[in-house]
Amino acid sequence: MGVLAGHTTRLNGWLADMRRGDVTARNEVIAHACDRLRTLTHRMLRGFRRVRRWAETDDVLQNSLLRLHRALAEVQPETPRQFYALAAQQIRRELLDLARQHYGPEGIGANHDTDSGIAAEKKTAPADEPHDLDGWTRFHEQVEKLSDEQREVFDLLWYEGLTQPEAATVLGVSLKTVKRRWQDARLFLFEAMKGEPPE
Repeated sequence: MGVLAGHTTRLNGWLADMRRGDVTARNEVIAHACDRLRTLTHRMLRGFRRVRRWAETDDVLQNSLLRLHRALAEVQPETPRQFYALAAQQIRRELLDLARQHYGPEGIGANHDTDSGIAAEKKTAPADEPHDLDGWTRFHEQVEKLSDEQREVFDLLWYEGLTQPEAATVLGVSLKTVKRRWQDARLFLFEAMKGEPPE
């Protein structure tokens, strides 16, 4: 049995148990999303020293998991496809709220006198990703504007970290279809961000 097949089997079991009211199963489902969320949070914050003054990665991770926990209390996903869509949405919204909270017009970081750190941020942020939290805000907002099919593929590949063959399996479509939707999503974001498409 492949890694994805094993994960999918376990996830299906947890989702079924969760719908029967098993709290332990809900915890397992949340833990399933934890590692990817931690990776994305590190990825977003790694070059932004000023943000770390206000929010550590583990704090953001905990907030995101609480958000997912509340969503799972209201929504009962029946398939891994539905769960991944819900989890990616909660992850994206938490990261978007983080960026707005700290460096939006009313953000505490934007209105607090701190060491510059701006040059370091620009130096450490990869060329294919936003260079500041305003850029990350726009990035996550533009993902919300993708078509449903494009966003579903983008969520699985970028937010959930699945491979293209894994995404094709979860969605029940061909690898060619996943590749096309991924390319279309990246082109949309390239044009919207006026920069490099996400890898």
